[in-house]
Amino acid sequence: MKKNKSSIILFTIIFVSILLQSCATVKEYDKVYLNDPDMTLGEKPIFQFETTFQAYREAASGANGGKTGGGCGCN
Repeated sequence: MKKNKSSIILFTIIFVSILLQSCATVKEYDKVYLNDPDMTLGEKPIFQFETTFQAYREAASGANGGKTGGGCGCN
């Protein structure tokens, strides 16, 4: 009886946690912002300078898939 009660409680907890996931409907007037450049995945243009700086300063070859540098900071 105790095992049956604990399995019912476990099932209820799992079921409620699935129901309470954070899914939301996007309103029509908010769908305009889905195509914003800020919403895209990947590197933002504002971080381009920092990435270029790291690629030059890092002694690893192809630090960010780009140029290979000596690590001296010279351009």
